[in-house]
Amino acid sequence: MRVGMTMFFQNYADWDRYEAKERGEDVPALDPATDGRRYREELDAALAAEDQGWDSLWTVEHHISPYTMIPNPVQLLSYIAGATSRIDVGTMVVVLPWHHPLRVAEDITVLQYLLGEGRTPYIGFGRGAARREFAQLGLEMGESRGRFDEAIQVVKLALTEESFSFHGEHYTFDDVTMRPRPRDPQQLIDNFHFSWGSPSSAPIGARFGLKPLIIPQRPWDDYHAELAEFGRARAAAGYAPARPRIHMNVFCGETEQEAEEHARRFIPEYADSARRNYELDSNHFATTKGYEHYAAQSAALEQVGDAAKAMGDAYLANHVWGTPDQCIEKMRRIAAAFRPEELMLVMRYGDMPREVAERNVALFSREVLPAVQAIPLEEPVTYDDALTA
Repeated sequence: MRVGMTMFFQNYADWDRYEAKERGEDVPALDPATDGRRYREELDAALAAEDQGWDSLWTVEHHISPYTMIPNPVQLLSYIAGATSRIDVGTMVVVLPWHHPLRVAEDITVLQYLLGEGRTPYIGFGRGAARREFAQLGLEMGESRGRFDEAIQVVKLALTEESFSFHGEHYTFDDVTMRPRPRDPQQLIDNFHFSWGSPSSAPIGARFGLKPLIIPQRPWDDYHAELAEFGRARAAAGYAPARPRIHMNVFCGETEQEAEEHARRFIPEYADSARRNYELDSNHFATTKGYEHYAAQSAALEQVGDAAKAMGDAYLANHVWGTPDQCIEKMRRIAAAFRPEELMLVMRYGDMPREVAERNVALFSREVLPAVQAIPLEEPVTYDDALTA
């Protein structure tokens, strides 16, 4: 099984100041050195991953807030492509409604050239769910589903046709061509993935032939039905079953006590950062078209009372932490349940200090990574039962 490292570049410590400023309160100006220091430290860790034996480096896309400071994942991965020689790269995700689709096709084409022969770009797509990101990019969040549907069609046409036309509600192209032409357009398209937040969104990417990418927000068992629906939509569109790729947070400690202490501090910080970025305990989803699941989730969190604690507990239950043996066993259970193509692991999150992250990565790379890579790939789930249901 393949195992990749995910770059997040969070500045969790700035959330209180950031939200106070957003509310119009008088707060100190941001010290930009804090962002710069986090960037340098995390780039150093990413560039060490190739020598440590990781198969791939992945990253995300977010704007505006301290949640993750990576506004252009393909730009970052282009740097990684030039700074490394073996490792593959991936996005989880490029948020299509935030981009002109022809530019997306151009960017990933150039990334493929920069990687050269023998290396693969795995491009995950999504439609976004953060109100402040849509607003500050000047886009209507309620249009995200329609924009996604049109944009993925345009990206595929640009990669496969020397000249193409497309007429939609949001994008119009007449006899357009893209240069340079992709070195291997089928490699790009075969490795397109889709990540969804709400269960009803799972078939959206599947019907365009995208493969499943799970960024867990719910208990693991909930994803079996969603993957079955994903498989049904792929099959109906003429595509073969596909194994998912799965993301998770990891903390590996020398002792159970060390692992639990750090996991219980930093994993809830990551969950809290996600809550704040997506405003999950706000009621704005109730009035936004296409985000009904998020509206229900927000209502449920409001009933709980302490949304931060509830999300922190849920993330602790979902993600992987423990001694090396415990991490291996947890990942084997996930592999047996989902038969994934790859696990993509974020090793530094929340306000985790550099030295703690370095110990986490070093121990995992030495004692866990080879064992997880040795897990055999089983045949993908066929979803025959789902197709006949």
